[in-house]
Amino acid sequence: MLEVTGLAKAFTLHLQAGLRIRVLAHVDLRVDAGQCLALVGPSGAGKSTLLRSLYGNYGADSGQIRVRHGDDIVDLAAASPRVVVDIRARTIGYVSQFLRVVPRVAAIDIVAEAASGDRRARAAALLSRLNIPARLHALPPATFSGGEQQRVNLARGFIGGHPVLLLDEPTASLDDANRDIVIAMILEAKAAGTAIVGIFHDTEVRDAVADLRYHVAPIQDAA
Repeated sequence: MLEVTGLAKAFTLHLQAGLRIRVLAHVDLRVDAGQCLALVGPSGAGKSTLLRSLYGNYGADSGQIRVRHGDDIVDLAAASPRVVVDIRARTIGYVSQFLRVVPRVAAIDIVAEAASGDRRARAAALLSRLNIPARLHALPPATFSGGEQQRVNLARGFIGGHPVLLLDEPTASLDDANRDIVIAMILEAKAAGTAIVGIFHDTEVRDAVADLRYHVAPIQDAA
């Protein structure tokens, strides 16, 4: 479903005389349908940068990010913005660490927007499964706690049923009961054939869901 070869990424610090800092180099990984690959490594090594590169938020300096998009294999690293948008809509879902949404939009509408079919009913069911009570569904998530916002974020990420799913610390702000619900959702997605790449700082979660691990090592030198 997803294969990365030779991926490299550096950032230019324009306020530091154009200094270029290499973050990723020689990244090679592959995830098949029904597999979960965990990105591991110390804080600051580039795990989130790699995940954002796989979503097309960051452009690659070199290398390929090949994803099965419908009947085609598309190199996300070389794709046009229009194709990237289509891949996000139909193939790659993403759950970031933080919920970023338009203010004053109801939680149920945020989740339903990412769904197809009977959107509001599916959104309500998924929010309820994640222990967001019905009385909160019509409220904007800005009024929610951090854990509640993350559960809305998870509902929005999972409801689309994307063939590839990227997860950036999906259980970081959750209690044990809600963490277990998310583990069950990840295992169900794998059983349905979803390919998952995730960052899981909770070792119990990682051990429960990951089939593969890719170690992201920090790069010390400037480019």
